[in-house]
Amino acid sequence: MVTVAGDLVGLHGTDPATVYLSLAARVRTCDIGGVDAAMYDDRSLVRLLGMRRTVFTAPRHLARVIQTSAAMALLPNERRTFGKMLVEGQATNEPESWIDRVSANAAVVLARHGELAATEFAPHLPEFGLQLRLNVGKKYEGSIGVSSKILFLMGIEGRVVRTRPKGSWISSQYRWDLTESWLGETLDGQPFEGLAPADAERQLVERYLHSYGPATTADVRWWTGWSLGKIRSAMADLAVTEVEIEDGGTATMLTADVEPTLAAPLTDPWVRLLPSLDPTAMGWKERDWYLGPYREPLFDYSGNIGPTVWCDGRIVGGWSQTPTGEVVTHVLEDVGAEASNAVAAEAVRIQRWIGLARVSPRFPTPLQKALANGNGWRP
Repeated sequence: MVTVAGDLVGLHGTDPATVYLSLAARVRTCDIGGVDAAMYDDRSLVRLLGMRRTVFTAPRHLARVIQTSAAMALLPNERRTFGKMLVEGQATNEPESWIDRVSANAAVVLARHGELAATEFAPHLPEFGLQLRLNVGKKYEGSIGVSSKILFLMGIEGRVVRTRPKGSWISSQYRWDLTESWLGETLDGQPFEGLAPADAERQLVERYLHSYGPATTADVRWWTGWSLGKIRSAMADLAVTEVEIEDGGTATMLTADVEPTLAAPLTDPWVRLLPSLDPTAMGWKERDWYLGPYREPLFDYSGNIGPTVWCDGRIVGGWSQTPTGEVVTHVLEDVGAEASNAVAAEAVRIQRWIGLARVSPRFPTPLQKALANGNGWRP
């Protein structure tokens, strides 16, 4: 499981179930307890903020690279934005010192009490109970809690990590702990055993190209969320080769990966049910070569992909769960009887794997919603 998570350059964790189902699709011997053990007992997998301001779950050594190259770059803007909220919400007129003080006190609370959910800090730290009223008098007036923002900033800094959920494996309400307590080391974004930010950025792009290359510049820029200048700097010392791709354009590969890898030919249809936001489905910006004409039913309006059915390396449909827990699929093209039977068998396997849980994607898509409501897909 740890190897797979590393090969994919992290597992998307915005939907907690995605981590589990992405592994279930690739590691036939894993189960929910095994994934839990890797994250919460062995702690060989770490949940942290990463590329595109998105939560990922990654092996410890890769988490250090992601923390240094992706998370820390978010800190100045996130602190500035939260500071403005604090002033507007009349919590303080000196937001920088306020953030430093409350963060330091939160670290003390965690050192004394161990893992805590955001809602469990307030008895020990009153500031964590504050609600900031923002945009007063406007149509989009609302409140935001201080606790989640402070922990978010501390997570970006690498001082704390998301640990066990308050509920089951599909819960997104996590506890937090000091990184040093949870992992026995720190991921503070500073050079760690010789890992400087520029080195981490180079390593991250190198890992992406190894796993997802050939990739266009647009792909790399979308996946990292970085500026074009930062990408060019990260790639400057990499041995890369430009190759032609099917649409007549060019893309970049690591030179060491240009030679074809020989694999045994497939004798049966290769079928998998991948969850929403799966790292393969989200690995490229330019997706036509594996997505085809199916963007409308399989993506939400913000560009998040839902659960997908794959056959022989491309997307052919989607899947969901009904209110009774049945895993149902819809194939958007004729894949033949043998592949259709394989899709049905994979749906049964995934349903058994999920058990009694109900997996509801955070970003529902048109096809997934139609299937979840017991309706067939109608374009």
